[in-house]
Amino acid sequence: MRSADFERVLGKPSRARSNHFAVHHLAAMPSKLPKPARLALALSTAQGELSTGDTQVAHSPVEELPPEGAWLGVVVPKRHAKRSVTRSLLKRQIRAAFEQQPLLPPGLWVVRLRSPFDRKLFPSASSEALRAAARAELQQLLGRVLNGPRKA
Repeated sequence: MRSADFERVLGKPSRARSNHFAVHHLAAMPSKLPKPARLALALSTAQGELSTGDTQVAHSPVEELPPEGAWLGVVVPKRHAKRSVTRSLLKRQIRAAFEQQPLLPPGLWVVRLRSPFDRKLFPSASSEALRAAARAELQQLLGRVLNGPRKA
């Protein structure tokens, strides 16, 4: 996804929230790169020789996007997860949670960290406790997304 896609999705209200995460969804496909950008991408790998002497095979850029699919974007800001180890752990947990949900409607999905995990409860940046807490919260959140809002 490109930054324009993130802006479109985050411009919509969140579909579901938990203590730490918010899920946004837009039933649309990602925007395509403009033709000059695709051409420059193709030419940058096709020209020139490598220092090893091997010639690089130029691949044509993909013109068509897959017809249907769930595209995932992840936002984990530094202000909520100061250590890069924690940001990486949370991103991996978000991707893993989405990979386990084959029934998601197609479109653009963005999961963002909306508040930090308490460092007193999770002092280690990449502890098993933090991993388990994030995984459980994400599974619960995606369950709410798939089942729709509860009626009182």
